[in-house]
Amino acid sequence: MHVDKRLEGKTALITGSARGIGLEFAKAYQAEGARVAIADIDIARAKEAAAQLGAGAFAIEMDVTRQDSIEAAVDEAARLLGGIDILINNAALFTAAPTVEISRLDYDRTFAVNVAGTLFTMRAVAKHMIARGKGGKIINMASQAGRRGEGLVAVYCATKAAVISLTQSAGLNLIAHGINVNAIAPGVVDGEHWDGVDAFFAKYENKAPGQKKKEVGESVPFGRMGRAGDLTGMAIFLATKEADYIVSQCFNIDGGQWMS
Repeated sequence: MHVDKRLEGKTALITGSARGIGLEFAKAYQAEGARVAIADIDIARAKEAAAQLGAGAFAIEMDVTRQDSIEAAVDEAARLLGGIDILINNAALFTAAPTVEISRLDYDRTFAVNVAGTLFTMRAVAKHMIARGKGGKIINMASQAGRRGEGLVAVYCATKAAVISLTQSAGLNLIAHGINVNAIAPGVVDGEHWDGVDAFFAKYENKAPGQKKKEVGESVPFGRMGRAGDLTGMAIFLATKEADYIVSQCFNIDGGQWMS
C-alpha cells in the first residue's frame, strides 16, 4: 500500500542541523519525502549527518553571524535542491549569568546568532522565495524562554522573545507573497546541549552536575523533559499545505509548561 508522504517533492534548508534538534528535523523531513540541506558552521559534522541521511541530503557550511556566509549558503542550497520551499531557523546559542555578570561580548555573540542570524537568514531565503514565485514556509525556533523572564537567563530569554516578535512581523509582511512565517517554542528538550545548560546552573546555583536537569524534567506537567522527536510533528505540519492559513503564530511544544 502506498502511503502519501506529506512533504513529497519539497525542499528544506535547516540551519544548525548537523546535530540535535536540527538533525532530528532533517530526518523527519526526509522521511516525509523532502530533500534537505544540512546547514551548519561545523561542516565536518554536517557532512557526517548528510552521509547518514543519504540521497537527497546535502551538507552546506553556514555561519549565521556572517552575511556573506548566509548569502552563499542560501545560493548553494537553492542550487543543490533546485529551489528552497521551506526554511527552519534552528541555529542558536544558550547563555546564562546573573544580571551583574552579563558581559557585552556574550550578549553580542548570543544576539548575533539567535536574533540577527534568524532575521538575516529569513531575509535571504524570503528574497529567494519571492523571486521564485512559489511561496514557501519559514519556521523559526523560539523557546518558552521567550515567553517570560528567568533570573539567570536574561540574554537568552531576550533573544527568544525577539524571535517571536520577528516571526510576527515577518509573517504579516511576507504572507502577501504566499510565504507563511511561524515559530515553535519548545520547552526543556533533552540532548547534548543540556550538558552545557546544566553546567551554567551548577555554577550559579551551586547544584551538583545533573541536579538541575533532574529538577527541570520533574517540573514538566507531562512528567519528563522533551525530546527532539516531540517537535517534529509540528515542524512537519507547519511546512504542509494544511498550514496555509496559519500566519505569524508561535506554537508551544513543551509538555504543558506554558499556556498562551
